[in-house]
Amino acid sequence: MFKTRVISSVVLVALTLGIIMLGGPILCAVMCLVSIRGMWELYRVLKVHDLPIAFTGYAACILHYLDLYFLHGKAFVLICISFLVVLLGFYVISYPTYATEQFMTVYFGFFYVAVMLSYIYQTRIMENGAYIVWLIFLCSWISDTFAYLTGSVLGKHKMAPVLSPKKSVEGAIGGIVASILLTGLYCYLFRNHTSHGTREIVMLALFAGVGACISMIGDLAASAIKRNYDIKDYGRIIPGHGGILDRFDSVIITAPIIYFLSNLVMYIQK
Repeated sequence: MFKTRVISSVVLVALTLGIIMLGGPILCAVMCLVSIRGMWELYRVLKVHDLPIAFTGYAACILHYLDLYFLHGKAFVLICISFLVVLLGFYVISYPTYATEQFMTVYFGFFYVAVMLSYIYQTRIMENGAYIVWLIFLCSWISDTFAYLTGSVLGKHKMAPVLSPKKSVEGAIGGIVASILLTGLYCYLFRNHTSHGTREIVMLALFAGVGACISMIGDLAASAIKRNYDIKDYGRIIPGHGGILDRFDSVIITAPIIYFLSNLVMYIQK
């Protein structure tokens, strides 16, 4: 299992590097497909994946990415309102076939997976996005890795003993510190490409620490859903890791945070 997990990690990182470096329509299309798969995994766990209303969620996801690519997100609010109207229309026409919670789940899945993950693409297309987008993964995947390594060696105090017994406070601190240091180093090495001075580099490094903290919330929240529904993984599409949501659970919540904080740095810089 460990060997499979390591090989999958290497392949996943290589694919992520290649696709994000390419950017443009390829990244947009891939993120749309990843989002749809992630939505399906969540819908399956919450038992709405085989309902007709689930397809309205997938349609909203596709429209959202088309809007991002062609209109740069200008129709986002219109899509959200239209999606809600369609769901309410289904609710009225089909009443009392489906429960209210099922419609709320479909709407939630669109935001939780598709909208949040789309900030990877939105960060990539912003000014200097080819370099800034990697902060998302420094805050999530790097934080996860160093939290695990630090916790394995120094972990004594459980961070969430009921929800995730293996995670420790010491591991969390190690992950946060690693994110800050590696982000600072990354920003310094690429400072000529991003036009960031010392102040901006320090700000981004500190923001990475914030992102690492928030990524842990995303990780634990995804674990909480799995525990509530008594499942080990969301899927099996990634050998040794599980599903899209198992691998991107921390990225989901980190991506929009890095997007908005990076924009704040750019605003201050100007």
